[in-house]
Amino acid sequence: MDVKLLAVVAALTVVIYSPPSEAKPISLVERCYCRATINTIPKGLIRELRFLHTPNCPFQVIAKLKSNKEVCLNPEMRWLKNYLKNAIHKKG
Repeated sequence: MDVKLLAVVAALTVVIYSPPSEAKPISLVERCYCRATINTIPKGLIRELRFLHTPNCPFQVIAKLKSNKEVCLNPEMRWLKNYLKNAIHKKG
């Protein structure tokens, strides 16, 4: 058997029988709504908050401002953490 043909068969065998990768395709990673977050914003500018928890993306907080602009907030902001904690306690 030709050496090149043997190498191709060996490579195909490894590819076919190797376990599937745990890596996610780049196209799924890029589907997160929030690619960048802001760390400070006056609460008075916010009309509503929306929370997204989607697979392959971190917890996302979207604020719709009174100007109808949407911005992504850092979920680690102190006032936002307190807001979420209070909302959970009211619900429970």
